[in-house]
Amino acid sequence: MKSLFDIKDNVTVITGGTGVLGRTIAEYLALNGAKVIILGRKEEVGAEIVARIEAQHPAGSVEFMKTDVMDREKVLANCDAILARYGRVDTLLNAAGGNQPGATIGPDKTFFDLDPEQFQKVLSLNLTGTVIPTQVFLHPMVAQGKGAIINFSSEASFRPLTRVCGYAAAKAGISNFTAFMAAECAKKFGEGIRVNAIAPGFFITEQNRSLLTNPDGSYTQRGQDVIRQTPFGRMGDPEELCGTIHYLMSDASKFVTGTVAVVDGGFNVFAM
Repeated sequence: MKSLFDIKDNVTVITGGTGVLGRTIAEYLALNGAKVIILGRKEEVGAEIVARIEAQHPAGSVEFMKTDVMDREKVLANCDAILARYGRVDTLLNAAGGNQPGATIGPDKTFFDLDPEQFQKVLSLNLTGTVIPTQVFLHPMVAQGKGAIINFSSEASFRPLTRVCGYAAAKAGISNFTAFMAAECAKKFGEGIRVNAIAPGFFITEQNRSLLTNPDGSYTQRGQDVIRQTPFGRMGDPEELCGTIHYLMSDASKFVTGTVAVVDGGFNVFAM
């Protein structure tokens, strides 16, 4: 009898796969038998990640394709190339995203300092950058009658965290989009298509490293505030996202759709 958690030969596409979280998930999935395709903008970084995974896990299947999640034609070309090689797409992880300084409001700033153009860029990269790959890679899933889409929301989608005005708005939109797509796909394409999201708590990435840590590795005041609000008393390790991702893409979650799975050490439930 096949294990509910078996993901061997699962053709998995990861947008934004060159980031700290994306590359860790890619390595884990390749180790567990998935055929992983990392999509990103940085070719050199992508090649380095592929080489590292192949060196550590020779039996793993992983490759990099350059893309721009805001360019539908490029994403379509990626999809065509993947279908030509593998014949299907089983899982899409929408991990692409980011922030802009002008879309944040620091302690010495007010709402009037918000840059509307950078705010729009953050909304577009995170939200539209999830919508476009979903629209493209959903097609083969519908044709084969089965597929799992996992979007990347955030702790900022639940609670009005200070500073990250644009990022929080975008991630709240992703959570709402996830719920919408779950019902849309189930009603129109059948129960084989599942759409869920994961909401990481606080993990040190290249994007937030300077915000949460000092050059010597100690926590900034904001980093200390995060630790104080996290019952586990620490930041998350990227590897700690892998189990939830594995569950959501496998048949173990066959009756699960429209959820936002929180992985945050208790941050979201801690009140005071």
